[in-house]
Amino acid sequence: MNYHLPVSVVRAATAAALLASIAVTALCASSHQASAADPYPSRRITFVVPYPAGGATDVLARLLANKLQESWKQTVLIENKSGGGGVVGNDYVAKAQPDGHTVLIAITQIIQAPSLVGKLPYEVFKDLAPVTQIALSTIVLVVPEQQPINSVKELVDYAKANPGKPYGTFGNATTSHLYGELLKKTANIDMTHVPYRGSAPLTNDLLANTVNSAFQDLTTASAQIKAGKLRALAVGGEKRRAALPDVPTMGELGYPGFEIEGWLGVFVPAATPKEIVKKLSDELARIIASPEGVAGIETLSLVPVGGSAEAFEKVLRRDYEKWADVVKATGVKGE
Repeated sequence: MNYHLPVSVVRAATAAALLASIAVTALCASSHQASAADPYPSRRITFVVPYPAGGATDVLARLLANKLQESWKQTVLIENKSGGGGVVGNDYVAKAQPDGHTVLIAITQIIQAPSLVGKLPYEVFKDLAPVTQIALSTIVLVVPEQQPINSVKELVDYAKANPGKPYGTFGNATTSHLYGELLKKTANIDMTHVPYRGSAPLTNDLLANTVNSAFQDLTTASAQIKAGKLRALAVGGEKRRAALPDVPTMGELGYPGFEIEGWLGVFVPAATPKEIVKKLSDELARIIASPEGVAGIETLSLVPVGGSAEAFEKVLRRDYEKWADVVKATGVKGE
């Protein structure tokens, strides 16, 4: 999900965050006085976003930071540490002081990367501790309105009759790319992969009919689908999405492996005391489940999750194995 959102989405999400935190400025004028029995948080908290400002991960981090700041009466800052497809920011938090004051807002890449690249400067399960799963990020298979394709079957038939036609992704070795290669393998079709540097340029070329199809994130594609500029053929995940109730899942159509999907989650350094992890997890889960949290997350066309650190760890271990299987089956390699 290393992409930049449409201006309208950023404005809407930013407005939601501002409305949810009108009183924050006054509250942050004085520092939080922690008691000896409950010292956390005792100073400013930093949310590290391993991608540039303006993307969905960044906007979501700011929504959570505003609400946490309001709740705990403690300053929560956003620090964008982009680079290496998320590796730079992930590594920074993995090596940070394990006191709960440096927090990572990560995406599925963190659990996909070990299978995609030869060596990472950190180990996910050794150096980072899960806190809570924020939301699911839906991937939708779309075609431009100019294409006379109205179903996955028609897309597969078209690809078989016209081998080598281009399909786009929002980056090499991303969920978008893995989905695309998985479709090629399961449907036994030949399409040429065209990677883009994010979802925004991919959308531009879809609208221009430069690429015939793409597995795009719903956060970016939603507005163009509503406008009729992109046609949604199917979604990833185990269930249909409320935003696209008439669009089937890939599994419904007989294509296995697409049940696994993208998400956003919170991590801290592995040595962080369990009581701090639990306190942060409980509060963020409460924020995510609150009316304001749900509204802000759904503004980004994401599906709120929340839950405990233990529940998120189960997801991580399950997804680690599943993505490893997809990587092995498709032969996708990271950069």
